[in-house]
Amino acid sequence: MIKAFLVLAVLCLSTLTARAEIINIDNAELARLAASGVPVIDIRTEGEWKETGVIAGSRLLTFFNENGRSNPPQWLEKLKPIAKPEQPVILVCRSGNRTRAAAQFLAEQAGYKTVYNVSQGIKAWAGDARPLVPPSTSMAVCAPGTRC
Repeated sequence: MIKAFLVLAVLCLSTLTARAEIINIDNAELARLAASGVPVIDIRTEGEWKETGVIAGSRLLTFFNENGRSNPPQWLEKLKPIAKPEQPVILVCRSGNRTRAAAQFLAEQAGYKTVYNVSQGIKAWAGDARPLVPPSTSMAVCAPGTRC
């Protein structure tokens, strides 16, 4: 009986420690993490990338299309070659709203362990006069059903 209780306790604790973590970050932390090699995924639309530019080195992978629709399973298949569930990943959008939904999907349904959400998005990055570059096709990882 005690042995069964201990096994159950260990299983419960391991489940708690295996939970995913969504961490809201600011521009300084974004710059530090990106410089250390954590992939930055810009989930905005193609029009938004062209309008503002993108963070150098980021990968462009639209989560919600121009009509506000998303297909998380297809999006995930495009993300996995860039960042596996056991690897940390940074998500950025215009203001931090869409990335919250994408981060929740990754953490709660896709098994990603550490998801960084740029809480104020590209607007804050640009507002701090941080560098932006024009988007290029080499940055794009187009999800099926989206233009790129």
